[in-house]
Amino acid sequence: MKSIDNVQPNRSNDDDERLLREPVLTPEETDEDVVLNLSLRPLQFSDFIGQDAVKENLRIGISAAKSRGEPLEHLIFSGPPGLGKTTLAHIISHEMGTKITTTSGPAIERAGDLIGILTNLEQGDILFIDEIHRLSKIVEEFLYPAMEDYKIDFVIDKGPYAKTIKFNLKPFTLIGATTRSGLLTAALRSRFGMHYHLDFYPWPELVDVIKKSAQLLGMPLDEQSAALIAQRARGTPRVANRLLRRVRDYSEVKAQGEVNEQITIAALTLQGVDELGLDEIDRRVLRVIIDTYHGGPVGIESLAATLNEESDTIVDVVEPYLLKIGLLKRGPRGREATELAYKHLGQCRTGDGQKEMFGRA
Repeated sequence: MKSIDNVQPNRSNDDDERLLREPVLTPEETDEDVVLNLSLRPLQFSDFIGQDAVKENLRIGISAAKSRGEPLEHLIFSGPPGLGKTTLAHIISHEMGTKITTTSGPAIERAGDLIGILTNLEQGDILFIDEIHRLSKIVEEFLYPAMEDYKIDFVIDKGPYAKTIKFNLKPFTLIGATTRSGLLTAALRSRFGMHYHLDFYPWPELVDVIKKSAQLLGMPLDEQSAALIAQRARGTPRVANRLLRRVRDYSEVKAQGEVNEQITIAALTLQGVDELGLDEIDRRVLRVIIDTYHGGPVGIESLAATLNEESDTIVDVVEPYLLKIGLLKRGPRGREATELAYKHLGQCRTGDGQKEMFGRA
């Protein structure tokens, strides 16, 4: 049994609802991007491009749960940001014909916040918790009996005035999403019946995503332009849609709405996105490792302090793609730039650990 003595007494229902509604913006997202992302979000599996194995497993699980008249088993999505974890949660809600309540780990500050959410769930409803690895330990422990037995016991007051309150919850489905599955405790991980990892998208699937989004936006887009955007989209549909909208802005202002290969290259170059999809922060990370730390290895805290960036931003947003394409390697002693990173930045190692230019400016 847990105590909720530290629940905020003055917090209103309006405050709780606002926390649930407010999206969590990544450093690259604006309010406009959030609205457009929602408008481009598919509502059913047939419209969701990629992640075929995950979709097939989800279809089977949903069909089985509906045939038995039961809620879908608790499940968790892991993988880098922007690959469709939130979208899949909404598709599951649509396919199950139930309501979805969305929140995030940092937004649930106290056990009382979670209790308020859980007691408002109806039979078969879905609770989606983004960044679930950032739940506090106390809040996480309240989830255990809720997930297993659909019950919550908690203590109010102290000493001789203490009382135990029992809540029977209606059966629900918890869907968690995390970009850092290694930070999940074993106790929480074991309570999810389904675990699915979403990986970066291959180039042909990204082209399909971009074409479909361009159609939804009413934007003319040729094959070459779609391929260029896909090449620089870091294997991530969210990035692909963001770059597509920036190309649309550029074409409307600079080219009377025309989109071709040259205009697309000019728009992406203006955004600071190079041919590998690296933006300025990616190149800064690599340059600091090479110039300041002589190629590494360097610890994440030292790297973050030098860059004046949050370490979570580097670990969650920057590192996965750099590791995937082989520009960065990570070992027990820290991060290290690879030979490909030196070549991409126009530099090479010399025998004493310093660097010399290939001839690129």
